[in-house]
Amino acid sequence: MSMVKLIMSWNIRPGKEQQYFEFVVQELAPGLTRLGLQTVEVLYTIYGDVPQIVTYVVAKDLDTLQAILRSSEWHALQERLLEFVTDYRQKIVRASGRLQF
Repeated sequence: MSMVKLIMSWNIRPGKEQQYFEFVVQELAPGLTRLGLQTVEVLYTIYGDVPQIVTYVVAKDLDTLQAILRSSEWHALQERLLEFVTDYRQKIVRASGRLQF
C-alpha cells in the first residue's frame, strides 16, 4: 500500500473571494482533516492561464481515498466548495516527493 495524492484545482468565483476564504478556513480545511486527508500543498496563482488554486491532499492508500470520495461528508464538502469556485477538477496520482499536476 502506498500513499496516494488527490490533486484538486479550481478558480474562485469573482465577487466570492471573502466568502471563499472564510469557507476554506472554517469548513474545508477542518473537513478534509476529519475525513483523514492531509493537506500537503496549496498553490495560489495570481497570474497566467492556469487554475487559481491547486490543492494537494494525501491519503494512506487508494482504497482509503476511494472510500472518502464516496462518503456523504465528502459530497457535502464538495457541493459547498462549488458554491464559491468554477472549473473544479480532481485527479488521483501516486504520491511522490515532487510537484505533480
